[in-house]
Amino acid sequence: MTNDDAKYWLAFASIEKIGSVFIQTLFNHFGSIKSAWCADAQELYEVESLTKRQIADFLQIRNDTNPDDCLNFIKKRGIKFINFTDENYPKLLKQIYNPPMTLFYKGDLARCNFDRTLAVVGSRKASEAAKTVLTKIISEFKGTDICIVSGLALGIDTCAHRAAVNNEISTIGVIASGFDFIYPSQNKDLYKKIEDSSGVIFSEYWPTFQPMQWRFPHRNRIVTGLSKGTLVAEAAIKSGALISANLCLEQNRELMCMPGLLTNPNTEGIYKLIKNGAAVVTRAQDILDTLEWQIEVNQNTPQNQGTIESLNLTEQEEKIFKLVATEAKTIDELSLQTNYDFADLTMLLTTLEIKGCIKMTDGGKYMSVINVG
Repeated sequence: MTNDDAKYWLAFASIEKIGSVFIQTLFNHFGSIKSAWCADAQELYEVESLTKRQIADFLQIRNDTNPDDCLNFIKKRGIKFINFTDENYPKLLKQIYNPPMTLFYKGDLARCNFDRTLAVVGSRKASEAAKTVLTKIISEFKGTDICIVSGLALGIDTCAHRAAVNNEISTIGVIASGFDFIYPSQNKDLYKKIEDSSGVIFSEYWPTFQPMQWRFPHRNRIVTGLSKGTLVAEAAIKSGALISANLCLEQNRELMCMPGLLTNPNTEGIYKLIKNGAAVVTRAQDILDTLEWQIEVNQNTPQNQGTIESLNLTEQEEKIFKLVATEAKTIDELSLQTNYDFADLTMLLTTLEIKGCIKMTDGGKYMSVINVG
């Protein structure tokens, strides 16, 4: 892509009032992005499927937009970008209706295998049980070239990205604003880890565009569009995750669901999707089977799996480990179930953490971080 082409793609992207369908329509009509930008009013009004109001708004804003300034603005920010015609533009994303015409990104595209992409979506107020199971499932991909795609929101999104980062799996975060904003702010460190070493952060929005509410569901088409299949980890009947599930089906991709407690309102949407034919996922192999992926684990990458015997735990440590291996538990719950002295229990938990067998969740519960057979 020449700078001459780039500046026109960026000029279009800088206009907040127009969207990707408008840009793609002009591009297809005129055959080049430069011709689309430079077309006169009469030529623009002859484009089918665009309204006179859309054309009038575009003409008014175009007069105040300098493509060279747009290119210089992005270069000074150090933000990388690809457009719809770029050879590095993700092929799966190009196949959907309304693909973004320009993708801004931070990180390194080479870290991600765009043919092995799995979207993970779910509730922002995810249960500890759902996060525990999801973390285990993703950890089972350690040593593979599978790439986890999500929206960098709180809850399930954050859990999916963190599990990928912690297990040295590549991950793609798709944000609903320009890069001037980090939303939610709690994920600032996670953004940085993905950008620096774990994958890519994508945005279709000009850096100054704010995280408006409508942009979040609009962003979801990119999350699912980048992916061979989508795993819904938790979803209420009316939720963004259900919107993503419908987008996945519209894009003719595989839809999978992780079952949860029937008493949890955030699983109502899950069971609705399962009844309608979504695949049930309780382990990583279920995802591989659904997507018909044959993978080879990198033997140079240590795997967090084995037998309980291989962990060399004491009898007391093994008792605690078995309790948290099936469900995350608080120290009070473990105290009741083991009858161990509180001080002894604290020391045992610390030892298991040091050995890399368990960790404490954000909710103050202990969970297993390894898989045993």
